[in-house]
Amino acid sequence: MHVHVPVLLAIFAIASAIQPSPATFLPDLTAPPRLLQFELSHQFTTGSQDTQILLSDYSFPQHVTPTLSLKAVPTTVYRPTSYEALQHFRSRSMHQAQSEPIEWIETQVLGPDVTDRHTLAQLARMAANAYQLPWKDNWYELDPSWNINASFPFGWEDDEDGFRGFVFRARDNATIVLSIKGTTLQGPTSKKDKLNDNLLFSCCCARVDFSWVFSTVCDCFDWTGLYRRCDDPCLTAALVKDSLFYSTGSRKLVNDVRSLFPHADIWLVGHSLGGSLASLLGATFGLPTVAFEAPGERMAAHRLHLPLPTFLSPAGLPRVPITHVYHNADPIPQGACTGITSLCAQAGYALETRCHLGQTIVYDTVTRLGWHADVRRHPIKELVLNVLDLEGPWPDGREGREVPTPHEEVDCVDCFKWEFGNFKHKT
Repeated sequence: MHVHVPVLLAIFAIASAIQPSPATFLPDLTAPPRLLQFELSHQFTTGSQDTQILLSDYSFPQHVTPTLSLKAVPTTVYRPTSYEALQHFRSRSMHQAQSEPIEWIETQVLGPDVTDRHTLAQLARMAANAYQLPWKDNWYELDPSWNINASFPFGWEDDEDGFRGFVFRARDNATIVLSIKGTTLQGPTSKKDKLNDNLLFSCCCARVDFSWVFSTVCDCFDWTGLYRRCDDPCLTAALVKDSLFYSTGSRKLVNDVRSLFPHADIWLVGHSLGGSLASLLGATFGLPTVAFEAPGERMAAHRLHLPLPTFLSPAGLPRVPITHVYHNADPIPQGACTGITSLCAQAGYALETRCHLGQTIVYDTVTRLGWHADVRRHPIKELVLNVLDLEGPWPDGREGREVPTPHEEVDCVDCFKWEFGNFKHKT
């Protein structure tokens, strides 16, 4: 099987700056971080009919003992009383346009210390390693004790075309990290990757202009020379029916892992599409999440009718344990891959959203490194090797810290040129 690190096409525009405000959902930094030792535990992939998650054990040669060290801090999360209550809320919201109160349970867990550069760099490597088999050319060593030259049976089948990633666990099984694969341009998952990208991150069905007759992913749009309208119920139905990766992750993967490790703290990580999927799952279950260079998923959460905690921050945003990490020379997480003239659109991708859930850490590579907006900076290796591994303070880092200050994306608006409502069923 050949799995390729995702490289989207070059784009020459940069998104308008998102005006941030200091984030209020932060881990408890007054408590000393706890050092966690991790090892690779399981791989996961969907079955051929997307009806089950296949979790298989992972064994290293006896002479290899790969580990990595992460820092964890106490983190407050809010979770629904049960998965059934969450599904009931979504069903009423989607099918009856009604909302009802949902009970949230405040829980303290250990979450990643996102102010620690080494922890972010190691989590990013975990996210990168979801793209290929272990010890292949693009496999990142998580620790000097990893041996990329060793070989062993793995478990992904060539004909599997669905949700993929890895499961890392702490040695005492107290903390589990799920790493979710993002988009690949060529490979078994490419077709479904592209469908999920265009459903989740386009304004309306990947309708970029009149020429996209055969490239749209649903028929919820009404576009004339005077207006652009998108039917919300139609779009929600398309997402629920076709957004297979989120459904697979929420119904199967997370529940299966929670059953395997009922007392563990579960973290989610991912890059690009994988980061947004990790964030949506983190918002669903109240799980600490770090998403790297992910398109904005706030609009997708609304369209999926996800119940979000009503305990709002002073900025009026829900408190979810999600941290987005990207640099400002990458157009993808900034929603700059827009317009029919963009090369992303020419490749059939409409990555138009830019508003994220949770808090955002933005590395100013334009100022410090002299980079320019270029989608060739989007592959995670650029973030890992040239940003997160770089020592020294960054602009906007408090007191010379090596990680910029997290912020919430306040007053961020997606798809302002579109009008959303119930248009198809009006007489």
